[in-house]
Amino acid sequence: MSEQTLFDKILAKEIPSDAVYEDQTVYAFRDINPQAPVHVLVIPKHKMQSFADIRQRDAAEIGAFMQGVSRVAEQLGLERDGYRVVFNTGPHGQQTVRYIHAHILGGRQLQWPPG
Repeated sequence: MSEQTLFDKILAKEIPSDAVYEDQTVYAFRDINPQAPVHVLVIPKHKMQSFADIRQRDAAEIGAFMQGVSRVAEQLGLERDGYRVVFNTGPHGQQTVRYIHAHILGGRQLQWPPG
């Protein structure tokens, strides 16, 4: 069994978060260290440790997670001007919490390359 992470505690309501969306498959909340005017994290309610775990999961489960990310971006009003979705994976990818999460960034012109 994997270790209890910050996101596990947020889902369990042990740690408060600024929720922006929730349904049966995902939970979305504002990042405490935003890198853009809109910076929201989306996590699946069925835990995966990283993006690399996706290949071991059912396609319907992954599809529901990705649809949740899309619904959050729509709810945030980002579709007209655009936004970025980022998954950090592993130490070189700067993944700091061992729980898959999508960063939705928007609300300004984003730059390329990102890092």
